[in-house]
Amino acid sequence: MQYYDVARILNTHGLNGEVKVTVITDFPEERFSPGSELSLKDNPNFVLTVKSSRPFKQFWLLQFEEVSTIDDAEKLKGETIVISQENQHELPAGAYYYRDILGCQVLDNETNQDLGKITGIETPGANDVWEITEDSGNEYLIPYIDEVVKQVDIANKKVYVELLEGLRDED
Repeated sequence: MQYYDVARILNTHGLNGEVKVTVITDFPEERFSPGSELSLKDNPNFVLTVKSSRPFKQFWLLQFEEVSTIDDAEKLKGETIVISQENQHELPAGAYYYRDILGCQVLDNETNQDLGKITGIETPGANDVWEITEDSGNEYLIPYIDEVVKQVDIANKKVYVELLEGLRDED
């Protein structure tokens, strides 16, 4: 079974077993919703059921059904929390996991010309920005917006784009 990282436990919070986590997932509201079943990366059979969660500064605070004291929470410090593939929700249309997008070949939507591979994803604000690296090593960024990204074919690891003027340094 495959597991994917969703958070890292940084510290305890309060006396009732709540923990402060740094988020590794794009969907904290979903991942940490009450009733969600998460596991520890080092011990996937140890299931933690989310009792409650809330954003806290740039972190999240999680309370698990199975953890009710600061002593229990203390034992979780430094652990990475994962979700099993079977517990992942279906993504809405037009949303993708980073792991599905990274490494995709980028092709011109009209000419099928190879424009490089997706090597990074940044989330500066309103929309994600994908970093493309050409075979030559040249890098450029494209915004993940409908005007640019025309088709995403996860099965074949291909993304078809229409580059707007000035996105790519062409000689």
